[in-house]
Amino acid sequence: MQFTVLFTEAGFIKIKKEYDDLLAKRPTFVKELSVARDMGDRSENAAYKAARRRLSSTDNRLRFLKRLVENAKVVKPAQTEYVEIGSVVKVNNGNADIIFYIVGEYEADPMAKKLSYKSPVGQALLRKKVGDSVKISVPTGTMEYKILEIKI
Repeated sequence: MQFTVLFTEAGFIKIKKEYDDLLAKRPTFVKELSVARDMGDRSENAAYKAARRRLSSTDNRLRFLKRLVENAKVVKPAQTEYVEIGSVVKVNNGNADIIFYIVGEYEADPMAKKLSYKSPVGQALLRKKVGDSVKISVPTGTMEYKILEIKI
């Protein structure tokens, strides 16, 4: 099944770098497994079990990242009139100004104010323009943001 994964340029570069770094480290993990295997009885060999887990974990992550990279589409915002993936949005919640970065779903980091375009806040802000207000229902109630500025 083919799918498309949307990324900002910075997000794609980060995921591609992680893939390349893990791919470069993999031969070391294979060698560690081989050395641990040669230590003897594998049923009681903690080094072998740890090396096998590390290699298995690395291979799983590599498969996941490879699939993301192969199906990635880098979205470059073309304008600042409307909020889109890659936009930097300054909003006011009635008390303070907040800056959100609208990003792809695999690069979201709410603690850094990087919101996925699929998140409730990200979805509410998409395709809105400066001056628009959005109301978002969240488990703790309703939040309201007024869009003050949109940048690329």
